[in-house]
Amino acid sequence: MPLALLALAIGAFGIGTTEFVIMGVLPQVANDFGVSIPTAGLLVSGYALGVVIGAPLLTVLGTKVSRRKMLMFLMGLFVVGNALSALAPSFGVMLIGRIVASLAHGAFFGIGSVVAADLVAPEKKASAISLMFMGLTVANVIGVPGGTYIGQVVGWRVTFIVVAALGIIGLLGVAKLVPEQGRPKAGNVRAEFAAFKNVQVWLAMAMTVLGYGGVFAAITYITPMMTQVAGYPEAAVTWLLVLFGVGMFLGNLLGGKFADRALMPMLFTTLAALAAVLLLFTATAHNKVLAAITLTLIGALGFATVPPLQKWVLDQASAAPTLASAANIGAFNLGNALAAWLGGVVISAGLGYTSPNWVGALLSGSALLLSFLAAFLDRRRRLASGDVVAGSTQARRTAVPIGH
Repeated sequence: MPLALLALAIGAFGIGTTEFVIMGVLPQVANDFGVSIPTAGLLVSGYALGVVIGAPLLTVLGTKVSRRKMLMFLMGLFVVGNALSALAPSFGVMLIGRIVASLAHGAFFGIGSVVAADLVAPEKKASAISLMFMGLTVANVIGVPGGTYIGQVVGWRVTFIVVAALGIIGLLGVAKLVPEQGRPKAGNVRAEFAAFKNVQVWLAMAMTVLGYGGVFAAITYITPMMTQVAGYPEAAVTWLLVLFGVGMFLGNLLGGKFADRALMPMLFTTLAALAAVLLLFTATAHNKVLAAITLTLIGALGFATVPPLQKWVLDQASAAPTLASAANIGAFNLGNALAAWLGGVVISAGLGYTSPNWVGALLSGSALLLSFLAAFLDRRRRLASGDVVAGSTQARRTAVPIGH
């Protein structure tokens, strides 16, 4: 594998760290700015909405310049946003910094996937893409717990300075290691937008919003839940996030492996199990050992839904998948924003720090119902077209284990 993939993985590592580390330092940020925990949760929602807007917009604008230059621009945007967050004199300015950093998120993964695939031989494309996205999952094992520890010991501002430094390393790596591939060929923009005429594309993105959103309803407020409900000391949040990250890492790998064998059955299983575990978390959050086990399972089941969800979108928009793929990355983050906001609503209503788990269970359960509808419509379409062979092409295509 070429060294250029290392530069892309470092960028993915930095992006993954800044997206999730805010959960670990949320109480410190809230205290420093004198806002409530639910209000501080807007830093999660704001970031997620920035990805929703930035993913398709910057992906389209990225066709005007070479991919290497676009990746450098995106990493520069990421550095500016995190530096602004670190130096923010007020909560409003920090929110702006989070949004600026988030604009680079979706486009970096979308364009980076194309670059990674072009760097290797055809038979190694899937491995190259998964290697780049591995930076995102490793961030949740090392970057997020490490950033949380730094935030608790030295201060949350230092955490974001370190993340900005990671962005600089990623930018320099792209500039030094990623070859100039030339300007992308002009695509058929009309065909890309035409993919959204397919109701299955919208169903797929709705499943993404609700399914993965269920995870964020609980995880956004994991620090107060673990410290004030489970009874963990604040210092324990670091290793609890390590457990969550390990779960994500394993779930990502297993989700890709089993979705390749049977995509929709895998999706049914993971969404049903995720809804059940989130519901169970309302009770297990009161016990230290059970809370830690449940948190790991949420990470595993949450990320196990990512490969089948992303693969289903690509299948449904196979004629023109670029914009639909970028939009689905935005859909993951729209779910994050919705779930973080709803979690804050139920906490503000006085229902307690475990109440977001109920929200998450309802969201994931709703995604399960939509997956049944999507499978029914797909089955009916294949019956009408005569494509009723068991184990159809869609179910056998390679599902690359990737993140949002």
